Amino acid sequence: MSDRAAEDRRAAPLRETHRPGAARRLVSALRAGLYRPLAGDDDRVAHWVRHVRNGVLLTEVAALSVIVYALVTTSPGRHHPVLLAMAAVTMLCCPLLLLLPLAAMMGDRRGPTMFYVWSIATAAVVLVATRLDGGASSPLDALLFLTLGYLAAAYSPCGVVAMGGMMSAGYLIFVALPDPSMSGMFFLTVMLAFTMICAMSTAASWAAYDRQVALIRLQESLAATDSLTGIPNRRAFLDRVAAAVTEAAWGHPTVVCLVDLDGFKAVNDAGGHAAGDAALQAIAAALGRAVRETDTVARLGGDEFAVLADVSVSFSGEMLAERIREAVACVGGATGVTASVGVAEVQPGDDVQDLLHRADAAMYRSKTAGGNRVTAMAF
Repeated sequence: MSDRAAEDRRAAPLRETHRPGAARRLVSALRAGLYRPLAGDDDRVAHWVRHVRNGVLLTEVAALSVIVYALVTTSPGRHHPVLLAMAAVTMLCCPLLLLLPLAAMMGDRRGPTMFYVWSIATAAVVLVATRLDGGASSPLDALLFLTLGYLAAAYSPCGVVAMGGMMSAGYLIFVALPDPSMSGMFFLTVMLAFTMICAMSTAASWAAYDRQVALIRLQESLAATDSLTGIPNRRAFLDRVAAAVTEAAWGHPTVVCLVDLDGFKAVNDAGGHAAGDAALQAIAAALGRAVRETDTVARLGGDEFAVLADVSVSFSGEMLAERIREAVACVGGATGVTASVGVAEVQPGDDVQDLLHRADAAMYRSKTAGGNRVTAMAF
C-alpha cells in the first residue's frame, strides 16, 4: 500500500503539470491563429487607419442603401420600422469608430479585436435585416459578402475562416432553417466557398507582406553591418552613440573607446590581404568577448574599431579600455599587432562628432606614446 501511495504521489505532479501546459499550448495556438500584429511601423499603421476610415464610409453607404431599399421595395421589408431603425442607428454609430485611438490600437491586440467585433456586429445586423425582409428571398443577405470581403484583409486565414463560419452558421440558423429553400442552401454554399477564397487570398497577402518585411530587415541589417567582420559598422555605431548621449541625460554612464591597431600594416605586407582580413576577424571576435552582450563593438573602417559600453563606479572606462588592449594583444601577439586605445566619457548634450573627436585625440596620444597603451581624455 505504501509503495503504491508513493507511486501515486510521484505520478500526480506529472499529471498536474501536464494539463495546464496542454491548455496553455491550446490557448496560444488559438491566439496565434486568430491574432497577428497588424502593424510594426508607421506606414503600416497609417494603412490600417485608412482601412478603417474607408470601412466606415462603406458602411455608411451600405446603410443608406438599405434605407432606400426599405422605402421603395415591395418585399416584406417595405417601410419596416425595425429595418429602418437599424440602418439609421448604423449610420449614426459607425462613425464613432473614428474617435478611437486607431493608430495606437493597430500596434497591439486591440486592432484585430476591433475588426472582429465590427464583423460580428455587422453580420448580426445583416442577418436580422434579412430575416425581416423575407429570409432567403431577400437580397440584403448579399451584404454578408461585402462585410467578409472587406474585413478579411485585417484577419489571419484562421480569422477569416472563423468569421466566415460564424456568418454561415448565423445564416443557417436564423435565415435558412426557419424556412428551408433551395435559394437559402445555394446562398449558404456560395458563402462557404467565398470564405475559403478569402482565406486563401488573405494567406497569400500576409505571406507576401512577411517576405517584404523580412527583405527590409535583411537590407537594414546589411546596411548596419560590416561585411568582413559581421559586427556593426560606422553608421550603426554613430546611431547607438547618439542614443547613448540621450540616455546620458538620465544618468546612464557610458564611454566610447576608439581602438587603432599597431603594426597591422606589417601583417598585410607579409601575408597579403587574406592574412589582414583574418587578423581583423580574429580581433573583432576578441573585442566581442572582452565586453558584455549589451555593449557595442563596431568596425569604423580599415584597422580602426570602436566600443560603446556601460560603465560604473566599480568598472571604469579605463578598466574597460585596458581589457580591450589586453584582448587585442592576446590575439595579435603572434603577428606583433597591438592596440592604441582612447577613452572618452559620454556627457549629456554631447555632439556625437565632438565626442568622437575627444576619443580620437586620446587614441592619438596612445599612438604617439609608442602604442599598446590606454589614454583617457578628460571632459
